[in-house]
Formats: sequence, C-alpha cells, structure tokens
Amino acid sequence: MDLQILAPDGVEEVLTGADLVALIGSHLPDLREGDIVLITSKILSKSEGRVVDGERTDHVAAETSQIVAQRGQTVIARTRLGIVQAAAGVDSSNLEVGKSILLPLDPDASARSIREALLPNVAVVITDTAGRAWRTGQTDIAIGVAGIDVLDDHTGRTDSYGNTLAVTAPAIADELAGAADLVKTKLGARPLAVVRGLAERVLPRGEHGPGAVALQRPIDQDMFALGAREAVLAAVAGLHPECFGSPVDLDDLVQVLGRLGVVVLTEGGVVTATLAPDSNTPVSVVAQALGWLATPVDAGWALTPRG
Repeated sequence: MDLQILAPDGVEEVLTGADLVALIGSHLPDLREGDIVLITSKILSKSEGRVVDGERTDHVAAETSQIVAQRGQTVIARTRLGIVQAAAGVDSSNLEVGKSILLPLDPDASARSIREALLPNVAVVITDTAGRAWRTGQTDIAIGVAGIDVLDDHTGRTDSYGNTLAVTAPAIADELAGAADLVKTKLGARPLAVVRGLAERVLPRGEHGPGAVALQRPIDQDMFALGAREAVLAAVAGLHPECFGSPVDLDDLVQVLGRLGVVVLTEGGVVTATLAPDSNTPVSVVAQALGWLATPVDAGWALTPRG
C-alpha cells in the first residue's frame, strides 16, 4: 500500500465568516478522487465565530453537559456534543492572549457541508486533540466526519490463525486524524492535510456515512463514564444511574450482597434485601453500583433492576 499524507504551509489566519471551501481549494488545489481532507477543528471554530474573550476556565461550565472527572483545576467533561475531553474542548492555544475557542457547533454537519461543496469526490474529517484514558500524552481524533465509515467492524471475520473476531473494530477516522497530525504538527501552522491512497474507503457522492457521532460510546455501555471519585460520590448520592451500566444478573447481585452481609430473598417475583445483624452495608449504594434500585420497605429494601 502506498499512503501519502500532505499538509500545506502558508495557510493564512482564519477569521469569522471565512470560506473554508475556498481555503481548501487554494491550498490543496490538486485534490483527487478518493482523497481524504482533514481540517483542524480550530479553523472551523474560528470561521464559525467561536472565539470568545476570557480564559478557558471561564467557559468550561457552559460547554459541559456532565463532569466525568475533576482533579483540582483539571476537568474532564462530556460536552454538549457528547464528546469527552479535557476542559470540555475549550482551548486557548494558538490564540491571542486572553482569548479562548469553543468546539464547532456541529462538526458532522460542517464536514458534510464542506464535502458537498468540494470537487472531486473526497471525504472530510474534522480533527481535534484529546487525551486518552490509561495513557499519557494526546493525539488527534475525529470529531466530525463525512464520506467514510468511521469504524471498520471486524466482527465475524477470522484472523490468519482461524480465530473468529468478536470485538475488533478499528476506529478508522481516529487513525486518520492521528496520522495526519504527524504531518500537520501542533506548532506547524498547517491546519489542513490530505491523506491519499485510501480511495476504497471513500463513499460515493451523496453517501456521508454515520459521522463521528458513531464513535461516541453510549453512556450505559461505558465502563468509565465517571472518574473513580465521581463514581463513588454518585453512588452514595444516588446520582447519574445511567453511568453504572445495565443491571447485573440477579445471581450476581445475590452473590455480591451476600459477601457484604446482606440477605437477598425472592418471593413472588419480588426481590428484597435485609441486613444481617453484624452488617452495616449501604444497600442502596451497592445496588446502584450494580445497576439496581433499592427502595426502602418495612423489612429492608425492595430491589428492582434499573431501566
């Protein structure tokens, strides 16, 4: 496979109302059928007038739909777009001092609009920088996509040893974003790039694919929807039950509570829990962590699976 990644120098400062299609045309004049154009979210946000006065900490709350984790001034937040990023995606780098920039209004829609206006048939990926759970450092990810399938689901395929794959699904759009960033670089003033050599992945004109929103893991399937501290506090306070996933099986519930000195009985389809004399287990907290709801009754708690 011959793969090329090109990023032009000399891209001028983008201002509110800038025509990004014209900008792409002037700096990537040799676009070819099947190319993939990558655009940093920063210039998209600038063109949309998303530059605001103040430090980024002044704007994080307004861009946050839920705090995932917080340690001191560091906030990991789920944004109004559903993307999980540090500071809810608010940034102040590569801007005038005293200014901050917010994420684009609808990066998937913008990617579709730009793609429709470009010739020939290319895919468009809007990129932004993000950290990763379990690993230090940052990489670019796709937050807006049009013209490619963002995932390559391998479920049901077999590897060279004959093993059937069950959960392998390369995040193609994120891989493209990270690869392009090697050429654009963080300080290179190269906000545009084109990846050439993957024309087979570009969808026919008029077919945009599911967009980057398809890369967002649903909260009830996310094992790390809250930080360690935040999960404990949410369980104690009975908040954010959607972040604890689907209910465990009744047998698992009985086993866990039993180890904590809680007796669980099932009669007539009703599940109840009572404390053993020497137990002080907070039943409602444990139940929430396991995806169940504990409602106080005379004999203890009635247990019902959430959802």
